[in-house]
Amino acid sequence: MRFVMLARNPQLYSHVRLCEAARARGHSIDVVNTLHVHMNITANQPVLRYNGQRLPIYDAVIPRIGASVTHYGLAVLRQFEMQGVFPLNESVAIGRSRDKLRALQLLAREGIGLPVTAFAHGPRRAEDVIKEVGGVPVVIKLLEGTQGMGVILAETEASAKSIIEAFSAANVNIMVQEFIREAAGADIRAFVIDGEVVAATRRVGRPGEFRANLHRGGHAEAIELTADERAIAVHAASALGLNVSGVDIVRSTHGPLVIEVNSSPGLEGVEMTTGVDVAGRIIRFLEQNASHGKTATKGNG
Repeated sequence: MRFVMLARNPQLYSHVRLCEAARARGHSIDVVNTLHVHMNITANQPVLRYNGQRLPIYDAVIPRIGASVTHYGLAVLRQFEMQGVFPLNESVAIGRSRDKLRALQLLAREGIGLPVTAFAHGPRRAEDVIKEVGGVPVVIKLLEGTQGMGVILAETEASAKSIIEAFSAANVNIMVQEFIREAAGADIRAFVIDGEVVAATRRVGRPGEFRANLHRGGHAEAIELTADERAIAVHAASALGLNVSGVDIVRSTHGPLVIEVNSSPGLEGVEMTTGVDVAGRIIRFLEQNASHGKTATKGNG
């Protein structure tokens, strides 16, 4: 088969591994810089060009679109979909996951456990938002944040009010969530492919850090999920229409809670920790599912 990967940095571990896995199984794969792809939007003949050359029609496209270029990246991915190229994750599904508020609304509609979350544009009374999630401490998140950036723990009402009011004055959209104290700075990353959890890790933040992201100095260990945790991870991926995802879960006194669903999860942490060939599993999924024109949108909302 012939694959194309949308990625700005082909040297990242995840991108190298996906290329290795594809070629090891006899496929060809091109890596193109998402921002260097040009689109010719005409009726009946959608065209994509890269470095002045027209791109061929591929069997599948693997979108590794960075959060900072989501808007343009999704436009490029939609153009591939218009050509009938099978996407590893569809543009609509990625858009759902990248909009944190929309993602939570869709998960909540499915009855999936979530931390109590409040959202308001420029709240006149920050204390009302804090009260809505059960009081301090609270976690304040930028809607556009990634890898733990734009996530703040406010431990007192004064600090929470100050942060909320500052973001409101700057016209920045935020969410305010309850702080799951019993998680103790740890979360679970469940890697879901085609409705199955293929690997899972428990990520623990460095001392004094409430965020468990590996990019922020945390460490990971392989973990066996409970039946409830597996079920909620698969349900969350399905609710957003994602074929491949990293579902982040915290353990609380009232069961597992989903805190985020990542549509372009990194492979290094999970492969190094668990020994599972996740890249190979992704390529196998494409072998079994990629066919021309199979681009119908999954999920609703």
